[in-house]
Amino acid sequence: MATHTNHLIHETSPYLLQHAHNPVQWYPWGEEALAKARQEDKPILVSIGYAACHWCHVMERESFEDEAVAAIMNEHFVNIKIDREERPDLDHIYMDAVQAMTGQGGWPLNVFLTPDKKPFYGGTYFPPRSLYGRQSWKEVLTGITNAYKERRAEIEEQGSYLTAHLDKANHFGGAPVDLTSFGITTTDLAAMARQVLQQADTQWGGFGAAPKFPQTFVIRFLLRMAYLCKYNKELQETDTQLGQECQAQALLSLDKMIRGGIYDQVGGGFARYATDTKWLVPHFEKMLYDNALLVSVMCEAYQLTGLQHYRVAIEETMAFVQRDLMHAQHGFFAALDADSEGVEGKYYVWTKEEVTALLGADAALFCACYDITAAGNWEGVNILQVKEPLDKVAATYGKTEAELNAVLNRGKEILLQHRYTRIAPGLDDKIILGWNALMNKACSQAFMATGNEEYKTLAVKNMQFLLEVFKGGNGLLNHTWKNDQARYPAFLDDYACLIDALYYLYEITAEFDWLLKAEELTEQVIAHFSDEQNLFFYYTGKEQTDLLLRKKEVYDGAVPSGNSVMAHNLYRLSIVFGKAGWAERGLGMVQALNKSVHQYPASFGIWANILVELYAGTQEIVMVEPDENIYFKTLYEYLPFKIMLTVDKKTGHLDWARGKKKLEKANIFLCRQFACKAPVATVEELILLINSEL
Repeated sequence: MATHTNHLIHETSPYLLQHAHNPVQWYPWGEEALAKARQEDKPILVSIGYAACHWCHVMERESFEDEAVAAIMNEHFVNIKIDREERPDLDHIYMDAVQAMTGQGGWPLNVFLTPDKKPFYGGTYFPPRSLYGRQSWKEVLTGITNAYKERRAEIEEQGSYLTAHLDKANHFGGAPVDLTSFGITTTDLAAMARQVLQQADTQWGGFGAAPKFPQTFVIRFLLRMAYLCKYNKELQETDTQLGQECQAQALLSLDKMIRGGIYDQVGGGFARYATDTKWLVPHFEKMLYDNALLVSVMCEAYQLTGLQHYRVAIEETMAFVQRDLMHAQHGFFAALDADSEGVEGKYYVWTKEEVTALLGADAALFCACYDITAAGNWEGVNILQVKEPLDKVAATYGKTEAELNAVLNRGKEILLQHRYTRIAPGLDDKIILGWNALMNKACSQAFMATGNEEYKTLAVKNMQFLLEVFKGGNGLLNHTWKNDQARYPAFLDDYACLIDALYYLYEITAEFDWLLKAEELTEQVIAHFSDEQNLFFYYTGKEQTDLLLRKKEVYDGAVPSGNSVMAHNLYRLSIVFGKAGWAERGLGMVQALNKSVHQYPASFGIWANILVELYAGTQEIVMVEPDENIYFKTLYEYLPFKIMLTVDKKTGHLDWARGKKKLEKANIFLCRQFACKAPVATVEELILLINSEL
């Protein structure tokens, strides 16, 4: 095959560089390619994927590396490759367009545009030959080419129609907000929880049928509902079993994932989703954001229950992230590929023969614990899973729990070291601001849950790195960083998640400068991302001009929507800084979506969690020059609706700090909307006070 180099060769994205030697004359998204389309009056093919995407690699091998296919693409189209993780703004627009056209979405995403960027046709994976009623890629290219020449008016009309549809879907939040009529009732909250539970798989955990995604926001909602139901009499009277069922389903979901193949039993960390109902067969790619969000929710489960297997999973996942996804400067890489040597999952699976040779006398017990058989549990090989409770296996083999754990830990370390001799999956080594912010928050929560100082140190070092290297020349932030180069203006979720992480970093350090930075970034978001009604926020800043339109995202999907996180940021920081306008805006956003959140809580998981907090009431815990032991003892408690504040020289001027002086013993105040109870001296007294208020 001839050696080619196209216009992607100067990019930093691993995904784009993977395509830099295709015979297709790929361009990155930019004015050069867009101008070429206008000048030559050619349709634009936009192909979107990401480095860890299995079917993206398949389509590349089958079609984009084929000389004959490339010749058609080069002659009739201007071909643009986009890394969806670098340009999620473009991905959101054109994914919405393809879903509107076909009812389906996914990656690779292939969409055809008019020279003025309007979508008129698209789909996901196309095979090299017609298969199961799906057109081949060549047939699609030929059909589009002919239609563009012979039915141009229809194509222009379709492009204009779709663009108008996308724009119309973006118009919400314009109605006046009346906060005096806004309230969350016990009945509404219970109904939301019941709706989530109706979608639950009560045998295998999770929600809905395969493929199964972690849905951490929904699990967090159930954990917090369980906590609230334990102390709130109105909820107990409204639905006597609700709290128990919420907790049972949340923990079942986490337990089945932790015991399943979606969790890397050897090296820690979670794959992106499971292809089956039982969580055995993962889509083997490992994404930073999934692991961050799962650490966060496992921390809440551990704080709520004290069950040690959550702590183990937290520590193993944190170890995986630090070992395999951490840059020398304490940034976190984006992802690990699903494939190695062109085969999905090859890096992670085992034969019984291999394990027996490596573990010797320990092999039989290890294989019994992790469902390793000669026949295999997937395509003739074994994905490690904990099929039977480990105490049952230990009893069968006459072992104590400590003896069993020693065997398993020794075996996992041997297998892990052997696995490093294999050809590893590709590493997507770009560093994404928003995903790092999610991981930064997870580090803070891991410290709160375990007390491990290493996690606090890591959170501080990572935040220092982010604030330093993502700065743009215009005072705003950038979205990605690689090879000492920050690129692309940061998006709303980058800012929102960073502000959220700064708040958690303040909690674990009691250093007010982190909150001052959060305040500064919130002002930037308001100035650069606000919509015309000054209620919701656009996904892109006002300075970005290379888009078909500016979108507003409100659904909480694989990652939280920037708007839901900003709504909570505004509400929480309004308490810290006494900014009533921020509270009104944050609550106004929640009210504007209130009906949708009540109807579809699983699609609005972060919003649903905000409603739970607003119902419970935010607990403002104010400490005056606290004793360090008391401060951190409070931090380790499961108090999901709290704000921790300390009175010192930097905060003494703020409303919640005024008039509070260090007393001989009682220096802990519980406040709501700046109205405080009499101070107490111990954490135990504080917890009793909080529970009585729920």
